[in-house]
Amino acid sequence: MKGQKKMQRILNKIKQYETIIIHGHKRPDGDCYGAQFGLKNIITSSFPDKKVYVVGERSDFVDFVGKVDQITDDVYQGALSIVVDTAVKDRISDSRYTLGQEIIKIDHHIPVDNYGDLRWVDTTFPSCAQMITYFYYKFKKELKLTQEGAIALYTGIVTDTGRFRFRGVSQLTHQLAGLLIEKGVDVEYIDQMLSKESLEMIALKGYVYSNFVTAKGFVYIKMTRDVIEKYNVTDEQAASNVGLIGGIEGYPVWALFMEYPNEIRIRLRSSGPNIDKLANHYQGGGHAKAAGCKLESWEQLDQFVKDAENLVQTYKNGV
Repeated sequence: MKGQKKMQRILNKIKQYETIIIHGHKRPDGDCYGAQFGLKNIITSSFPDKKVYVVGERSDFVDFVGKVDQITDDVYQGALSIVVDTAVKDRISDSRYTLGQEIIKIDHHIPVDNYGDLRWVDTTFPSCAQMITYFYYKFKKELKLTQEGAIALYTGIVTDTGRFRFRGVSQLTHQLAGLLIEKGVDVEYIDQMLSKESLEMIALKGYVYSNFVTAKGFVYIKMTRDVIEKYNVTDEQAASNVGLIGGIEGYPVWALFMEYPNEIRIRLRSSGPNIDKLANHYQGGGHAKAAGCKLESWEQLDQFVKDAENLVQTYKNGV
């Protein structure tokens, strides 16, 4: 069984603590929110007397899944911190997770930082929300899950699998999605919520299609502050456009360079070579085909492009 002993230890810790605080990563996506709010729902439904909080940054894109809690430092006294969907310590949203008495890490990314007193990391899962759903499934005789939690978990699975299109989707993925539908998930409602587009976003997509840059087997788009402000979109909306330049024949690796006020984040994707080591080299990590990293300044861009080109060339040469 996938992580049975670790899951049992996690369940025991959940039973042990009266206060549980669930963290995710900075700039949360659907999977992060889905795992956080889905786990919260499982715990509160199963153990009504426990105090459970979801903390961290807010996501406009999947805000319908749940509302982040605002808590003071003293709440961490004697509490259990659970961090989901986050491979690297410096990407954990709200550094107060270290104030908890114990820390549990639940993640599906290639491990980078082995933080936490108890870790359940399994890269065979295509989403962290599926891990949380699997956790419920394995202990469903003693755990409860409501429609609200099922909506959160289904949203997480759908978003991180590209609506069941990406590598890693398995029979188990569909089985667990079916379980969530049985709990009352309205798939049409979730699809509508995830498919909403503003006129500003449509215009920004036109900009991306008109301004992407091609290198040798690598294609990318720069999302600078002036572009984001010109099209009047949020950072989250701008960064979500990475998929637009994927799938171009002859360019198996692509990226969106996102300029934030204090750093340049890279959303890196591949349909060919593994890119996680390239991401590691630029202070990041993730999956073999989908990763994130960063540049210290735009001066590093040329070197990153060269490294991406070399990666593609090595892949094409079969080395």
